[in-house]
Amino acid sequence: MRETVRKSVGPAGLTRFVCLLAVLAAVGLLPWLSGRDPALTVLRARSAEQEATPEALAAIRDDLGLDAGPLSLLGRWASGLLRGDLGTSWVSGTDVLPSVVSGLQVSLGLMGAAFAVAVLLAGALVAPVLLRGRGTAGAFAAMLAAVPEFLLATVALLVCGVGLGLLPTSGWAGPEYLVLPAIALGVPAGGLLGRLVADALPAVLDERWVELWRGAGVSRARVSAAALRRVLPPLVPQFGMAAVGLTGGAVAVETVFAVPGIGRTALGAAKSQDLPLLQGSILALLALGLVAGALAALARRRLLGPALRDAGLTLPAARPVRTHPAVPLTLAVLLLVTIGWGLLRDPYAVDTTARLLPPSWTHPLGTDGLGRDVLARLGHGAASTVGTAAAVCALSLLAALALGFLPRVAEGASDIANALPPVIAGILVAAAAGPGTRGAALAVALISWPPLAAHAAALVQEVRASTFLTAQRAIGADPWWILTRHVLPSVAAPVTRHAILRLPGIALALASLGFLGLGAQPPTPEWGLLLDESRAYVERAPWAALAPAVALALLAGLAVSGAAYTQGRARRRGSRRADRRRTNETNRPRYPQAPTDDRDDRDGNDETLAGARHA
Repeated sequence: MRETVRKSVGPAGLTRFVCLLAVLAAVGLLPWLSGRDPALTVLRARSAEQEATPEALAAIRDDLGLDAGPLSLLGRWASGLLRGDLGTSWVSGTDVLPSVVSGLQVSLGLMGAAFAVAVLLAGALVAPVLLRGRGTAGAFAAMLAAVPEFLLATVALLVCGVGLGLLPTSGWAGPEYLVLPAIALGVPAGGLLGRLVADALPAVLDERWVELWRGAGVSRARVSAAALRRVLPPLVPQFGMAAVGLTGGAVAVETVFAVPGIGRTALGAAKSQDLPLLQGSILALLALGLVAGALAALARRRLLGPALRDAGLTLPAARPVRTHPAVPLTLAVLLLVTIGWGLLRDPYAVDTTARLLPPSWTHPLGTDGLGRDVLARLGHGAASTVGTAAAVCALSLLAALALGFLPRVAEGASDIANALPPVIAGILVAAAAGPGTRGAALAVALISWPPLAAHAAALVQEVRASTFLTAQRAIGADPWWILTRHVLPSVAAPVTRHAILRLPGIALALASLGFLGLGAQPPTPEWGLLLDESRAYVERAPWAALAPAVALALLAGLAVSGAAYTQGRARRRGSRRADRRRTNETNRPRYPQAPTDDRDDRDGNDETLAGARHA
């Protein structure tokens, strides 16, 4: 038993350790990767008024030991880490450990509240599927998942905090300070989780045992609970990753509400190049990701029980979702008309006399803070935003399908990559390659594959442990046949739908890097920059911020509903072909038969029975 545990944990543990060292080393090399003088950055962070004289910079270098080089600094930090010492902040001169612990406590509280909001919203999205027994295209859930968190935070702050005065707008002093940030973080996460569960439920509710339970008088609540228990195992890792993402990826929301969380702490340390504080914050986030990954794996194994070990799983048959073609058609027409109309206009024309104009015939979506036409910038930014997000999504899907067959190797790397906030990955990539669209795309690609890989690995493991595949091996089926005809089709379809659902999220990650100056640079008409540029005056001119947000929501709804309609149509066409084939085989006479009377039939049956008894 101990040998089995060691074999199963070994590759994943080694991958975790290597990836952890790689990330911490990259963080330690940040000042040298960026090409900026760390002494000058620390001096500016300590005091913006102090003159950067050679003597002052030399004093900082001598105080921090920068002349010894990055390897010496990494070695000193690692030796202190073994003693439980995270070092001293280069900027404030205080111990790093209390700051990291305080920020982690705040982020964990915010994560718990946001995750509760996400679960409640996911339950509301799943309830109609449990009641009706059939799924939907999921366009509404996809639109919720595509809502920009920082825009939702800004709107909630202005409406509930400033306009109505119901809740506090900044700080962290009590439970009431949790509400608005938790809603801003929980709504997109709830849309994503609810869509994943609702996508998998119809196939389970179509199984034979559900009909038998209902016929036996089992209550709807028990049937629903059993169906959720059956559908949750491959999705449990997604819940763990969503929880970790709510902690490390809440930098923008923490910035809007001035929440002193670990993400905001890491961002401030990265900007000031405070290496000890940055390394301590990243280490805390990575440790949180590893713990969440381990708990999710344990919960999944408990849900599956001995069926996984004994290769006795019976996978639910795929069931196409019925989607009316009007849904994707309407969304596609809206997007194409808007983008095409915008392409006919000039996105760079500045008219300071037409600043922040409301929508009109001249400017159908209004103007921004420089008097530029919002419709023109939205149309011209579609190619870079959607194209880059689609490319990153395709790369993540391919990596996930490949790594899904290597779960022990990919598990550790996925835990590390998922725990790394997109902002920190963007800062590291921008330091090496410079800010820009390519650097932002690379940063998002490095951290966007873990949820898809975890989903693929869970499905691969369950398919391999199914009784049907055990029977295929028993009759001598070729491994390549099993892989291409059974395993890949069972895994690729749900993971592809999952990837399509994450397409707007990838676009939002790119937008968040643009928001921090790490992605596309002005005056590029990129949707993330549109959100960033309009956030400052969202109260006066909300149309400038709503235009890219609504475009992202429409993109999400189109992607999910279009994929569901295409897949459902293909499956129905294949089912009709299979039915015709079976009908033809049934009606085709196998042997020439002569007409016989009833007596001949009875004699033949009697002879058959006699032969059976003799045998």
